[in-house]
Amino acid sequence: MRITRGGWAVMTVLSTLIVLYAAKYASFDPDTYFTQQRATYLAHQLPLGLHIFGAAVALLLGPWQFSTRLRRRSPRLHRAVGTTYLLGCLVGGIGALLLAPHAYGGALSGLGFACLGVAWLLTGATGLRMILRGRVEDHRRWMVRSFALTFAAVTLRLMLVAAQVAHLDFRTSYLAIAWLCWVPNLALAWWFTRSPGRVKVAPGGGDL
Repeated sequence: MRITRGGWAVMTVLSTLIVLYAAKYASFDPDTYFTQQRATYLAHQLPLGLHIFGAAVALLLGPWQFSTRLRRRSPRLHRAVGTTYLLGCLVGGIGALLLAPHAYGGALSGLGFACLGVAWLLTGATGLRMILRGRVEDHRRWMVRSFALTFAAVTLRLMLVAAQVAHLDFRTSYLAIAWLCWVPNLALAWWFTRSPGRVKVAPGGGDL
């Protein structure tokens, strides 16, 4: 899986923009919640806070795991970034699982987000287990998969905007996006990392 400098820049910018957009929820101001979920968020502010904080940390730090320069020049910083990223995934994943049963759209969307939360936690845990066992190549593959799921925060919002521009029914769109925001991400990541040696450095880019 090759990551060019341009691809890394787009990934980093989009991740950062989504974090800045979602930061408004950290104020816990009911006026910032979208109407369909306002009552749910007000009733579950602790899991909402866990999800917002954890996902924001993971989104901000995730792209930097791909920096070859960081990994080579400062392995300790690379490990610190990776450890903090995984803690963000853990906290955000727990918050996501607590919120999933109350997702807008009912059982179908709730199941989609619950599966995302479980997959997010499992890929991160597997990536950690691989590096603790010294299996660096497998660690990189699983961390690519983990960030593909973290990036669902970006694809979800892009899809919601696209659905709004296309004037699609919000409820129907939301039910589909609860799955489409992460299943294709994970499928692509799995395909590109399906065998050892496929996570490679591109000129000007980086790897995990």
